[in-house]
Amino acid sequence: MTCGKSVDFRTMPTLRRGTGQTRISAGPGRPVILLDSESPYASRRVVVEYDGSTTAAYLHDKTGPIAATWIANHQRAPESTDAARLSSGQAPEMPAEHTKHPEGTPLLESAALRALWFEEGDGVAVLERDEPLAVLPGWANMSKGMPGYSRDVIGQTPFSWSLDDAVEGLGPRIAEATEYWRWRSDESAWPGIQQAVLGHLLSRLGPGARYWDVGGGRQPLVGVSERPPTTQRPYTVLSTVGMSCQRMPVVAQLGNDPSAAPRIELAVATTIASTDAARIFLWLAQYPWREVSWLGSGRTLPWYHQPATFPLGGGHEAVLLLASPGDLIGPEVPDLAGFSVNSEAVRWLWIIPVSERERALAAERGPASLVTQLAAQRRSWVTG
Repeated sequence: MTCGKSVDFRTMPTLRRGTGQTRISAGPGRPVILLDSESPYASRRVVVEYDGSTTAAYLHDKTGPIAATWIANHQRAPESTDAARLSSGQAPEMPAEHTKHPEGTPLLESAALRALWFEEGDGVAVLERDEPLAVLPGWANMSKGMPGYSRDVIGQTPFSWSLDDAVEGLGPRIAEATEYWRWRSDESAWPGIQQAVLGHLLSRLGPGARYWDVGGGRQPLVGVSERPPTTQRPYTVLSTVGMSCQRMPVVAQLGNDPSAAPRIELAVATTIASTDAARIFLWLAQYPWREVSWLGSGRTLPWYHQPATFPLGGGHEAVLLLASPGDLIGPEVPDLAGFSVNSEAVRWLWIIPVSERERALAAERGPASLVTQLAAQRRSWVTG
């Protein structure tokens, strides 16, 4: 990969990625687990289970299953839903009119299954011999009556929707995920992204100084680059390097929300010690993928620990993120636009420390009200 202002992973070389699958023997009243895969960001898990008559897939978060989809009947399909089976907590059998195989299908082979996680890490496709068998996208949610999709379903049911009917939207997502992880598994991928972002920061902010790894060896890998003060800039800029390498979760579900962008980097302008200020990124740099959430202009987040430990000091205990903090006082805001990954523009969000009371104001009245109040108080966008 070459340094520059645009990165496209679709043109990069590939290496084969492992499946992460396991096989667990069945016990009394216990289903056979055909596939068990954790997302690369360790925030989701997909489990495919066979209970003796059906196979189903379940998407888990840290608390338990959050979405599910029927995959197959392995005996003759009933004419209607078996209410007694559902009330007993068993996976449903698909009624005959909604399955392509009303006579049932053989048990799936564990070795033929693998999980293909979407780039965002919030959804997954279950592949059988590299062909889509089922999909649990990020918007699938049992509590909202939105199941996943299955290859063998006809139409829509409470237990699964037809994958054939959704292939126009989900097919490209599966292809993109395949290409993304092929690129990401190449040993040149991460150094290439690093150099591309650092090159862009050099062109906009001047030479760098220290660099910190804030990813802890976990996905997504993220660093922080220090850009010291210059004669034209009396403050330090600390910027993440690598958050934009992967799209954020949830953003695809927000439609045309102007505050959201799928790829971001974070920055803070500060006059306090860089080694102190940089600790804010240990919390925020992996936040979207760890929490399966998103960060956008106008969003506020409460500090997760005691106020005295807040890295940006000043009695603050929350952050406000702004793409354009120019409504606050201070020197001219550097223009960091012009960088893209896979033809998608990357947005830099500036971190502004705020109090918990101010965060509550933004939650109640909207971020514009908070920005107006901060401007009236002549609050600077430069921390410290």
